[in-house]
Amino acid sequence: MFVLGVDPGVSRCGYGCVESSRGQTRTIAVGVLTTHPSEPLPQRLAALDTDIRELLDDLHPDVVAVERLFFQANVRTAMSVGQASGLVLAAAARAGCTVAQYTPNQVKQAVAGYGAAGKEQVQRMVQSLLGLAEVPKPPDAADALALALCHVAAAPLQARLEAAT
Repeated sequence: MFVLGVDPGVSRCGYGCVESSRGQTRTIAVGVLTTHPSEPLPQRLAALDTDIRELLDDLHPDVVAVERLFFQANVRTAMSVGQASGLVLAAAARAGCTVAQYTPNQVKQAVAGYGAAGKEQVQRMVQSLLGLAEVPKPPDAADALALALCHVAAAPLQARLEAAT
């Protein structure tokens, strides 16, 4: 299974692709797509859309795992993350990928075993689970890998539930 995790954002959009086969999971690609804050929002979204489409064309993932939005206070951040998330969801669907969404707590639970784990703990677990020499940086890239790992962990149960219904 080829899973692309995406931590959406307009300024920084983290991505991490893993391959899981026969109980082994390895990193295929990891990085961050960026746009310049001084550019007008429509141009930034257009550039991000182009970059996401190119990433999907290059990697051909089976599944795209995206963070499900959950914000309590910062409406401005919620709006920009929502716009970036919408681009990712639409591009993944257009590319024929299965799309899965996970809350931050689901990702933390799957990767660190604790839904309230801190960012550093999640980053260290991503490093450990993927056998990486160092913690993936920047944090957006580590979060994207954590999303991909969350899907790898959740997929078998989801498949059994779908088969049973």
